Amino acid sequence: MLRDGVIAGIGQDLDEDADIVIDAHGTTVLPGLIDSHVHPVFGDFTPRQRTTDFLDSALNGGVTTAISAGEVHLPGRPKDIVGLKALAIVAAKAWANFRPGGVKVEGGAPILELGLTEKDFAEMAAAGVKLVGEIGLGSVRTGSDAAPMVRWAKQHGMTVTIHTGGPSIAGSSPINADVVLEARPHVVGHINGGTTSMSMEEIERLVATDMALEIVQCGNVRTALHTLRTARAADAIDRVIIGNDAPSGTGVIPLGVLRTLSLLTSVGELPPEEAIACATGNTARVYRLNRGLIAEGREADLVVCDAPIGSVAGDALAALTAGDLPGISMVLVDGTPLVGRSRNTAPAARAAEVVKGHGPGGSGH
Repeated sequence: MLRDGVIAGIGQDLDEDADIVIDAHGTTVLPGLIDSHVHPVFGDFTPRQRTTDFLDSALNGGVTTAISAGEVHLPGRPKDIVGLKALAIVAAKAWANFRPGGVKVEGGAPILELGLTEKDFAEMAAAGVKLVGEIGLGSVRTGSDAAPMVRWAKQHGMTVTIHTGGPSIAGSSPINADVVLEARPHVVGHINGGTTSMSMEEIERLVATDMALEIVQCGNVRTALHTLRTARAADAIDRVIIGNDAPSGTGVIPLGVLRTLSLLTSVGELPPEEAIACATGNTARVYRLNRGLIAEGREADLVVCDAPIGSVAGDALAALTAGDLPGISMVLVDGTPLVGRSRNTAPAARAAEVVKGHGPGGSGH
């Protein structure tokens, strides 16, 4: 049962007074997927790929929350202290007021530049900035430069991500395990490379910490699987989170989170329930979001899905294990159905249906 945008009850016979009733027809209901690594600009477009509506398209891939790793692709992105603070504050406030297609964007992640002081972090945090974008995309490139800024950010309640691996865009820098260990951020950004990966030995050193380990679609597949296996051996799957790292040179990938779940499950042999947790509850915990779980009091962001038509699997979880992507038949944000049959996934073998009230129409394929 959903009320006022949150989950109010779980069980049988809760729909008597409901305005909208959805019959899932025995299919799987997941928490809305959280993409831990996007690079938005303003609105639902990306000059990086000259593409519009990429966030709305991600919603059709089950992503209900996207977390900015920095608005780095903004043309003319200011790099002076006043400008970068202004951009972070404006972006945080703009995304708080705008949900493209219904996607909740956690935005306003400043790219750190030399010269920032503790007072600057206090100012940004007071204005609503909750994130710090990928360290290494600006002039802060060493552990010694980053460490005090990470401490200041943490003191003011901001969640910090660091770039790892080789440089990704002009002006960015390679970041190795030594830099990460000295800086001590919350999140090891694209631990499997964005797109060029660190060595397996460096990955093992970072898995041995308490930091979140972000595996991305737009990275190195081999080291993604090595990170997974190392984390499983260290009983650290609860620290693995999943992102796209797009829009990027790799493109715009609306099904990127689902594809990564399938990789970790079908090839990495991670149980599908644990893989889904990496793209939902784990990320919600790292970023202190009241979503990502199907539990009373949590925001009602949900994905209804099943094995796609023609799959060897009988349900959505078995489809992931088989290497298929689930077919999405409905996506809800804050309890409101926004997507019917996904325009991006294959059709679900069994589709959710609104049996009382009004819901979204199906989308074409």
